[in-house]
Amino acid sequence: DLKSYEDRLSVAYKKFGEIDAMKVAEGKVGRKPLVIAAMDFSFIGGSMGSVVGEKIARACDYCIENKIPLMIISKSGGARMMEAAYSLMQMAKTSAKLAALARAGVPYFSFMTDPTTGGV
Repeated sequence: DLKSYEDRLSVAYKKFGEIDAMKVAEGKVGRKPLVIAAMDFSFIGGSMGSVVGEKIARACDYCIENKIPLMIISKSGGARMMEAAYSLMQMAKTSAKLAALARAGVPYFSFMTDPTTGGV
């Protein structure tokens, strides 16, 4: 593979109009509030890099602060190898944030779609 990471990001930005592989939104199911974070496999295989990890961390913080349940829909090829250690650090970061969510008593729902591999 001869494409640089910067080139891959640039192509993905132009193609999808998104800055990374995760979209986060707040809405309601019935009358109950819910924050949903969904991975987009079409953006570099839905891989988790530093931006995806930060979006999950911020979603957790928001849900704790506002006592709103969080749903994460995973569709990912795993950790983003082009980011090396930064990508791998996201697993620890998101695990710590999800543990804080549990300690706060805020519900968390995880839906893993196909494909979802390790490193997410």
